[in-house]
Amino acid sequence: MSEKAQISNIAAHAHYAASFEAESEDEVYDLKKEGLVRSLLTEIGENPEREGLRRTPLRVAKALDFLTSGYDLSAEEIIKKALFAEDVKEMVVVRDIEFYSMCEHHMLPFFGHAHVGYLPNGRVVGLSKVARVVDCFARRLQVQERLTNQVADALMAHLGAHGVAVVMEASHTCMMMRGVQKQRSTTVSSAMRGTVETDPATRSEFMSFIKT
Repeated sequence: MSEKAQISNIAAHAHYAASFEAESEDEVYDLKKEGLVRSLLTEIGENPEREGLRRTPLRVAKALDFLTSGYDLSAEEIIKKALFAEDVKEMVVVRDIEFYSMCEHHMLPFFGHAHVGYLPNGRVVGLSKVARVVDCFARRLQVQERLTNQVADALMAHLGAHGVAVVMEASHTCMMMRGVQKQRSTTVSSAMRGTVETDPATRSEFMSFIKT
């Protein structure tokens, strides 16, 4: 399997990030991306030919392809592969879904946990697909607010649920490593759709499920 095919396969089926190292000294993965990274290293005053950096352009190119692989994924395709008819009326909640994304303003990581709930309307979705929908949108250049809404909208549209709730809690390295440098700050965002948005009791039920 080619390197790009391997990355595509992992992006489609795995939840956690993978490391892609150089297979040989003369391996070329993506000539254009590697050239851009090499130029960037030069611009910041580094020597891309020194031993520690010689294969860095290749590793960065591979990492970026994985970290932005969500652009090639479809939430609709993910969901429709695991829809099952079930007469379930109670809320389904998947808590503490780890996610990793990149802030589009600084291209620095932000990461945390997503809590997703929905009220079935004659159909349920495989639980792993909920996590994969989160990854589908997280593996792009993002802002947390948009990410939260995209997950909620996709589940609402393609699952046909009575209601959907998404809460995301994340730490942003653009705040931790630079700028205000507040290492312990976290950001919480929410998106409520359908019955969860209009019925306070349903919303309270969801919030009680995700309390730790």
